[in-house]
Formats: sequence, C-alpha cells, structure tokens
Amino acid sequence: MSGLPETEAAREWLETMTLIRHFEERAGEMYARAKIGGFLHLSIGEEATIVGSTRALRETDYLVSTYRSHGYALARGTPPERVMAELFGRVDGCCGGHGGSMHMFDIERRFMGGYGIVGGNLPIATGIGLASDYTGTDDVTLCTFGDGASNQGTFGEALNLAALWRLPVVFVVINNQFGMGTSLARHSAVTDLQRKGESLGIPGTRCDGMDVTATHAVIAAAVSQVREDRRPVLVEAVTYRFRGHSMADPEEYRTKEEVAHWRERDPIPAFGALLEGKGILDAQAREQIDRAAIARIDAAVEFAEASPFPAAESLYEDVYVLDQHARGAYH
Repeated sequence: MSGLPETEAAREWLETMTLIRHFEERAGEMYARAKIGGFLHLSIGEEATIVGSTRALRETDYLVSTYRSHGYALARGTPPERVMAELFGRVDGCCGGHGGSMHMFDIERRFMGGYGIVGGNLPIATGIGLASDYTGTDDVTLCTFGDGASNQGTFGEALNLAALWRLPVVFVVINNQFGMGTSLARHSAVTDLQRKGESLGIPGTRCDGMDVTATHAVIAAAVSQVREDRRPVLVEAVTYRFRGHSMADPEEYRTKEEVAHWRERDPIPAFGALLEGKGILDAQAREQIDRAAIARIDAAVEFAEASPFPAAESLYEDVYVLDQHARGAYH
C-alpha cells in the first residue's frame, strides 16, 4: 500500500468504506424483500476505488458515476438515509424517489449523478468540464465508467473533445474484469485499458483499485495534473465486484474459486489491518466502526420505511418533453 493519510483521515476512509459495504449488503436484502424495485447494482468489493477516488477531489470538484452509484453518493457525503429512501422510491430520497438506484443525484455536493445508459455519462462529464473551462474556474470533473463502456462510441467522442478542447476531466475506467457477464478479454481487443486514450492524445495510468491508498495516490496526482495543465487524463482502476452485475445476475460466467481468490484481497479488512498494524486503530476501534456503520444503516432503513411515496400527480414532474399526453410543469 502507498502512503497513509493523517490519522483522522485514515479513520474516516475506513468508516466510509465500511458504511458503503453495509449499505450495499442491506440494499441487497431489501431488494430481496421487494422493498426496492427495478434494477439494483451493488459495488461490494469496489469500496477502495470509490473512496480513494472521491477523497482526491475538492468539495467544488464534480463527480459523475455509472449506474453503480450508491457508494459514490455516500462517499461524496449524501446521507445514507436519503440514499436508502431513494432506493425505496420515497419522497425523502435524494431525488424525491424519482431516480431510484441508477439515477442518484446531489447537486449540493456536486455529485452529478449516476447514469443508466452505459457510456452515457462520458459526454455529460465532458460538458461539465467545458462549463468549468468556459466560466474560468479551476474545478475538475472526475468521471467513472466501466470497462464495457470503453467500447462505446461515446468513449471516443467524449475523450476526443476533452483532449481537443483541453478540458479538466479525469476519466476513470473501473476495470472490474467484466462488462456485465462478459470478461474483459472477450469484449475488448485492448485489455490494457489505460492505453485506450493514447490515440486521442490522452495519457493513461493505472492504480490498484483494491488498495484505497494506492488508488488515492494515483488519482490525486491525476486530478492535480489536470487542474494545473487543463488537459484530460485516463486512469484505469483494477478492481473486482464480489457480487454479480446486478441482483438478477446468476453469475454463471465466473467460478466460485475466482471470486474467493479476489475476496482474499477484500479492501476493507486489508485497510483495517494496515491501520491496526501502524497503531492508528486497535481491534476494538475497528469493531466500533463496524457496529456504528450497521446502526447507521438500520436507521437509514427505518427512515426510508417511514417516508411516504410520491403523490400520483408527481408522475408528471421533471418530465423533459411535455405534450397533451404528459401534462405537467418544468422544474
């Protein structure tokens, strides 16, 4: 692992990773109990990538994620109660219950959303980078996307414009080894994903996405470089999701032995053990962090259950196109 942050920050990183893990586990349980509808994509196993990357940003920087978005919302500071209520489709959710699992959004914290369309967030991030450039701020946009999205046309289009216009965007490809149920080697001719931007003039680098400190070091350097040079960078974070692509995934494309092998590198106990070994935390403190996270998620579920469903007439709110069949008002 790379250099550790200050003691207080190190503890906060572990607390956030633990909170995300328990949130995702409980979300899976609530989905199985039909409390959550639609699709549900969990980020269990990717916590180090999430926390390491978000902690490299300033509060004024922008974050854009994929549909695997709950962890990013939590890491950016959206209260777990609001995130859980959004999963439940309730009015107290961070999007009023209208977004659900794949469309988390929190403008106050400059979390510009999760996106259900694979690769659909790439042009959005480039546009946000253009806005920062146009208004003359030094804000950086960090955009995460999966290995499968690197094969979409939006990947080349967005990175090309970002490079051409020298926009302050850090593109982070989350290489969790599979595009849905298709392994990287079967869906991409180039498996060294950090090189995919080279033909567009975008340099690439790689980090160990199972190591929160290594991830933070690499992405913090990329963010600093982009902020200073006003040119985009591509980072490949090599990680692994312990659960399937979604809750509906039978996981027939990988073996239990492979999953068990990656679980040996579980980023949360690994980071906790490191902190304990450095004398930053002891076993009791780690247990307290775990209990506190569980209690917070218990409270989040209670909050979500108590929140009412949106009124029926709200179906016509936030509609992009209105006509005689969709009567409502723009917001």
